[in-house]
Amino acid sequence: MSILTGYLAVINFITWVAYGLDKGRAKSGKWRIPERTLLLLALIGGSLGALAGMIMFRHKTRKAKFVISVPVMFVVHCVIVTMLYLQ
Repeated sequence: MSILTGYLAVINFITWVAYGLDKGRAKSGKWRIPERTLLLLALIGGSLGALAGMIMFRHKTRKAKFVISVPVMFVVHCVIVTMLYLQ
C-alpha cells in the first residue's frame, strides 16, 4: 500500500501545481493548460489536489463540469482507497 500512498501524494501534488499554474496563466493571458488535462489529472487520482487547487486558487469554480465532477471523483477515490486499505 505504500506504493499507492506515494502515487497519490505525487499525483495530487502535480494536479495542485497544474491548477495553480493554469490560474496564473489565466490572469496573465498566456497559454493555458487544457481543461481536459486538468480533469484527467483529477481522474487518475489527483482529485484531492484538484479540489484543493480549485479552492485555494479560486480556479474553475464557475465551471459546472469541474464543480460537479471533481468532488464526485474525490468521493469515488476515497471509497476505492478505503476499500483497498481495509482488505
